[in-house]
Amino acid sequence: MADLQAGIGPFLGIFLLAHGWKSGLIGSVMTIGGVAGMIMTIPAGALIDATKRKRFYVVISAVFTIIASAIILVTQNFWLVSISQVATAIAGSAIGPAIIGITLGIVKQKGFNRQNGYNQAYNHAGNVVGAALSGYLGYKFGMPAIFILSAVFGALAILSVLLIPAKTIDDRAARGMKEGGKDDKASGIKVLLQCKPLLILAGALAFFHLGNGAMLPLYGLAAAANHQGNASVFVAMTIVIAQVVMIATSLLAMHMAENKGYWLVLLISFLSLPVRGLLAAYLSSHIGIYPVQILDGIGAGLQSVAVPGLVAHILNGTGRVNIGQGAVMTVQGLGASFSPAIGGWIAQSIGYSTTFMVLGAFAIGSILLWTFFAKTLKEAC
Repeated sequence: MADLQAGIGPFLGIFLLAHGWKSGLIGSVMTIGGVAGMIMTIPAGALIDATKRKRFYVVISAVFTIIASAIILVTQNFWLVSISQVATAIAGSAIGPAIIGITLGIVKQKGFNRQNGYNQAYNHAGNVVGAALSGYLGYKFGMPAIFILSAVFGALAILSVLLIPAKTIDDRAARGMKEGGKDDKASGIKVLLQCKPLLILAGALAFFHLGNGAMLPLYGLAAAANHQGNASVFVAMTIVIAQVVMIATSLLAMHMAENKGYWLVLLISFLSLPVRGLLAAYLSSHIGIYPVQILDGIGAGLQSVAVPGLVAHILNGTGRVNIGQGAVMTVQGLGASFSPAIGGWIAQSIGYSTTFMVLGAFAIGSILLWTFFAKTLKEAC
């Protein structure tokens, strides 16, 4: 499933650039998809909380992604490409809470941190394989092969999720109800607005992803503009390096959370972005790809474990874990969805180097929030 969520995005920019698109328009298309996903994450979380057919939503998401890949392959019309990104974003908004709900339902709250750590390690390993195959196929057969590969992964994801026996998923545990309780009534939605640690977490993630969202696509475009070898191979390398690091950091985050809590894990993730932006500004080359993407792996790898784990922990007993995940993803997505458009137009106006520094600076907002409310957050973490 990993390639469905992260494998296409960076290649999409290169694919459209080769068909005559400018960076501003490419960023706008990505933003349209991001906004659609952002709008759908809370409803998707509510559906996952309510449904007893969580596997079904993963299957539908995979089907959407397959169709989206076919649309991009057949046409590069602005509106059709935009529709494909909307379909992919809607699918992605359901996949996250669905996998978290399925995991909670199988291992319960006690085993969630550890199992989510393993899930994310496998997720990143899948991205390594997907990106490596994409780079090879893109080099050998051209960019269309990358989108065909994504559709194949979609079919395999459908088969995989259907192998999970439905009876192994405890629907009460999957939505974060008290274990051993008999009352199936969940807390009201206002619990999300009254939970201060959850609101601070969402705000910090919004700042981070406002800078981070455009970093990798623009780094690929900068390399293409500087003629750094084969574009698809370069982008594949950026993904592989980051995802290999994420495998290790996912497992590290799991152990750090068990021993020290989530606060330090997330602080380190926020600190990685300003440094990454500074390096990307001066190292858009095959040498710079290593430190830039190692830092990406540190930030994203730590967050992939800490964010779902912290939300599940904060909202345990409310029965609103998955809608809480969706709410955090919405605010997080608000930053990520505007990032490509902001970054794309800045890059078109004043160049890539300055853009990377501006994008990295957004994480300063995350760091200030996280340290200012440290006492409240450390108790919750």
